[in-house]
Amino acid sequence: MFKKILIANRGEIALRIVRTCRDLGIKTVAVHSTIDKDSMHVRLADEAVCIGESSIKNSYLNSFAILSAAEITNSDAIHPGAGFFSENFEFSSMVKKHKINFIGPTSEQIKIYGDKINAKKLMKKHKFPIIPGSDDYLESIDEATKIAKKIGYPVILKAGSGGGGKGIRVIKNKKELVDQYLIVKQEVKNSFGNDNIYLEKFFDNPSHIEIQIVADKKGNIVHLGERDCSIQRNKQKIIEETPSPNLSDSQRKKICDLVVKTIKKIGYESLGTVELLYKNQKFYFMEMNTRVQIEHTITERVTGIDLIKQQIKIAAGQKISFSQETVQFSGHSIQCRINAEDPNSFIPSPGRIKEYHSPGGPGVRIDSALYAGCIVPHQYDNLISKIIIYSRNRNEAILRLKRCLVEYVINGVKTNIPLHLKILNSKDYIKGNYHINWLDKFLSINY
Repeated sequence: MFKKILIANRGEIALRIVRTCRDLGIKTVAVHSTIDKDSMHVRLADEAVCIGESSIKNSYLNSFAILSAAEITNSDAIHPGAGFFSENFEFSSMVKKHKINFIGPTSEQIKIYGDKINAKKLMKKHKFPIIPGSDDYLESIDEATKIAKKIGYPVILKAGSGGGGKGIRVIKNKKELVDQYLIVKQEVKNSFGNDNIYLEKFFDNPSHIEIQIVADKKGNIVHLGERDCSIQRNKQKIIEETPSPNLSDSQRKKICDLVVKTIKKIGYESLGTVELLYKNQKFYFMEMNTRVQIEHTITERVTGIDLIKQQIKIAAGQKISFSQETVQFSGHSIQCRINAEDPNSFIPSPGRIKEYHSPGGPGVRIDSALYAGCIVPHQYDNLISKIIIYSRNRNEAILRLKRCLVEYVINGVKTNIPLHLKILNSKDYIKGNYHINWLDKFLSINY
């Protein structure tokens, strides 16, 4: 097992990793920017190293500073967390060259799945259903219009790499495709450094389902069920739950078994999440994330399995200690992402936390690095907390979650707690009648 792990991230996910390392008896090193010097993950880690100024490129995306911090602290592994370098195959490769362990899959696996077209080709090769569309990145507007005509409008243009809802555009007809093609390519280039885009059939109001897998270096692979991530604003997840209210037990078993069968053929190690669209009783592969997901928490609640602990043990060469037959699913779990933003305009709301009190009680988990007096910087993502609720069934979980949202005190910045309460009080959500476009339509009516 590792003796010391450097955590190349910040905020709640960095603190989450610190805590699991403590449970495993592993020393931790926090890296931080100048503005994060008083952050909770820095305070609770065994050691801390400042790696640069507040801007992301000069700190959390400064690979040389991170590797230097690992070397001077004699860290034998680096955990990338979620975001930043977590799916960067070049960084993973650099870590390996410095004879430091990267806690995640191999750089080759990150590269394969990080390229969305290559990932689709690989899944298609192994008979996994994919969304109809271009077989490669688009070379011209003419090529795009021919493919769109063949599969039928509406279609969607997507970035070949990256995420966060950037470089995505729904196209209803040929004129829109011609008008938007170059605009999307430029947006993708500005965001991700290349202008690779591809085209897919656009499904009207599907569900967003993802399957959590755990795979070790010995060839063992287990799924931990699915998560429904369909409550999204502008393609960004807001609320996630498991099990999905939109799947039957037979559908759930069928898709989870197919994912395990396919990924086992391809070969993979570490945590992974296969993201799918679900429409008209059919599943379609979208992409695979080769990191721990922000929403991993709800899977932990219904299975009792610490995913960060598994990720670390796998990277250390240990075998998975459970089999598919021994995984037990129990109850229902929902996660709300609390963002520092105006609940009406969604404009980010950085600032100093003046008062802080988190909710509690049975079945309540709060993943947050907030405390009274801390600063929420404007330079970083505005996710500041996650409320994770567990109960015997979905109705009880919703009631418990609403109670916690009312209890939560975060003063000094604005948050989207009022939005969550409106969602949870809506008849559609309570009945499970939602899809990936539901929230945007709900907002257009209620705001």
